[in-house]
Amino acid sequence: MRTFNYSKIKEEKWDSEILGLVAAIYKFAGKQELYLKQRPDELEKLVEIAKIQSTEASNAIEGIVTTNTRIKQLVEEKTTPRNRDEEEIAGYRDVLNIIHESFDAIPITQNYILQLHKILCSHINNPLAGRTKNVQNYISATYPDGHTEVLFTPLAPFETPEALDRICEEYNRVIGNYEVEPLLAIPIFIHDFLCIHPFNDGNGRMSRLLTTLLLYRSGFYVGKYISLEAKIAKNKDLYYEALVHSQDGWHEGEEVAVPFIKYLLGTILAAYKDFEDRFEIVEEKLPAIEMVRKAIQNKIGKFNKQDIRELCPALSVSSIEGSLRKLVAEGELRREGTGKATFYVRLK
Repeated sequence: MRTFNYSKIKEEKWDSEILGLVAAIYKFAGKQELYLKQRPDELEKLVEIAKIQSTEASNAIEGIVTTNTRIKQLVEEKTTPRNRDEEEIAGYRDVLNIIHESFDAIPITQNYILQLHKILCSHINNPLAGRTKNVQNYISATYPDGHTEVLFTPLAPFETPEALDRICEEYNRVIGNYEVEPLLAIPIFIHDFLCIHPFNDGNGRMSRLLTTLLLYRSGFYVGKYISLEAKIAKNKDLYYEALVHSQDGWHEGEEVAVPFIKYLLGTILAAYKDFEDRFEIVEEKLPAIEMVRKAIQNKIGKFNKQDIRELCPALSVSSIEGSLRKLVAEGELRREGTGKATFYVRLK
């Protein structure tokens, strides 16, 4: 049986890259607190966008999809699910809402993780909702030629409940005693969770929900305003690559989790940087076209209307569309494609 001792985290000699990421995250987190006090109303629009993006992206990583319009309606609870994918999406929305509203009242225990899993599966007929797996599962990869390869074998079903208890106990002990830096304990907890793979279904989505929950409970609220799930989905291959490289030797307690830690900390830092960029645009009371002009200054390559909406949450869709049309007419942008495939390229 694999054992866990999170006190070892403080004994590790972490390299300068990891220490630099931790320091940078704290710096940006401190600045975010100031921003939130200055412009809370405008920033609430970022929350709405992030919820939609997080729900869409985390499910899409697992191949669970619907249209952009339906995602928005489901997240805003303006419709009911029409099929299995939409039922899965609605479950994710429900857990994310609970985390947003009650994160400080959700202890990190096996019982609460099982309850969140039950809510995740509440819209589908899943007899194992809220229960650990009853069959051995595997982490596999399917290659272009069609063959599948097992990359990692998680814990057996009979070992799973005890292991889930142990990682919760270890995490709570080192965090409760201020023994270990939370930004190091969180990736290690999530990595162990994924290696245990405690459920028959929903492990990836639960891991991303738990990442948000652990960050919130430690005072890192960036996921409320910038979707961490969307960043992971955009670099999905790097996510899986980091996970695979960190799993070798896990059963023997000899794994080196550094690639996964760096990946997750890098994702968190990138989200904080995005938050700062968006706040700067929100902060300045500019005409719509000037806000859009400022938003596209940092855009390299193709971008679409949704990219601009994320950067300019205070603007309506019609204001963004009108500004983009003017910038195309003035020769600052080139528009290509039609309909949903429309994108823009900056010329100046």
